[in-house]
Amino acid sequence: QVQFVESGGGLVQPGGSLRLSCAASGSFFKIYAMGWYRQAPGKQRELVATLASVDRTNYSDSVKGRFTITRDSAKNPVYLQMNALKPEDTAAYYCNADAYGGSPPARNNYWGQGTQVTVSS
Repeated sequence: QVQFVESGGGLVQPGGSLRLSCAASGSFFKIYAMGWYRQAPGKQRELVATLASVDRTNYSDSVKGRFTITRDSAKNPVYLQMNALKPEDTAAYYCNADAYGGSPPARNNYWGQGTQVTVSS
C-alpha cells in the first residue's frame, strides 16, 4: 500500500519559517508529480505548489517568492520551504502525489493526512 505522510507543521510567528516534509512508504515505481495543497477552516482546498520535474514548478500567486518546493530522495519525495509566513498562511497542508505503484500496480492520486500550520503572534 502506498502512503504519503506529512510532517513539519506547527506554530510560528509572522515572518518566520517552516519546512514541511512528505515521506513516502510502500511500493511505488514512478512519481509523475508532487504537490502541496492547503485548506483553511471554512475554505476550499487550494493549490500551494507543484513539482513535476526539476524545472517544472508551479506556485500560487499568494506564496510565490516565499515558498519553495523541492524533491529529494524516494523516502522523502517532496519538501515545502515556507519563509516570510503570514497569518493568512494558516491552514492544514496536504501532500499530493500522482504516482504509479501499489499492488496491483496502478496510477493513482494520493493524499497525505495533513499537517497543521498556524501563523500567529
